[in-house]
Amino acid sequence: MRILITNDDGINAPGLEVLTEIAQGLAGPEGEVWTVAPAFEQSGVGHCISYTHPMMIAKLGHRRYAAEGSPADCVLAALYDVLQGAKPDLVLSGVNRGNNAAENTLYSGTIGGAMEAALQGIPAIALSQFLGPETADLADPFEAARVHGPAVVRSLVDAGLWQREADYKLFYNVNFPPLPASRVKGVKVGPQGFRRDTAFSVEPHHSPSGRKFLWIKGGPQHTPTLPGSDAALNLSGYISVTPMRADLTAHDMLTELEARLA
Repeated sequence: MRILITNDDGINAPGLEVLTEIAQGLAGPEGEVWTVAPAFEQSGVGHCISYTHPMMIAKLGHRRYAAEGSPADCVLAALYDVLQGAKPDLVLSGVNRGNNAAENTLYSGTIGGAMEAALQGIPAIALSQFLGPETADLADPFEAARVHGPAVVRSLVDAGLWQREADYKLFYNVNFPPLPASRVKGVKVGPQGFRRDTAFSVEPHHSPSGRKFLWIKGGPQHTPTLPGSDAALNLSGYISVTPMRADLTAHDMLTELEARLA
């Protein structure tokens, strides 16, 4: 099996080391694991691509590259330059430092990398490690992902729904709970949630020269979502698995909207 891995935390991120372990175990001794990841952190860039300017790419080692672009850029660079058209069997994106559940999903470069792979017709899984008070003092904050990630990825590869003939193919968003590995209760499938009464915002600060700068500020991450949805499952101790696709159409509204506009 040939596996491509990427992330949005950057080529030197500890979560990428965890993902490398997961990918190597899945690929086996006869397989290949290729890494094309951002040279610098790209958190929050979503599915952005560097459409208006070129990006530099550098080989750092055997099957290991860094690109000055987004995770989606890295997938494109891998498919059409690094791998010379020899498509991978699977793309893994992560393991992100922090959750990509609920509305975070829409901003996530980790998700963006997996989405680009799906648009290119390749099975893809995004993986993120929810962090919190119970992971703060762990020697390895990614413990839950490191221990349980291989089995989750293997089960999705072997038994997941991939809809290979669909135009907008499925990809998967996996979030590991903010707990030690021994306290993870299991795996549950759930929809993307929504954290009510909280949102991203900006916080103004002034530099020593008096100029105003705005920092993007996230909302509380431990706000519950509806029961059974991704963040709620994570906060209850479960690994959440959410099937996704890039089609943004609100299909449930088409018939009623057509009737109203007739």
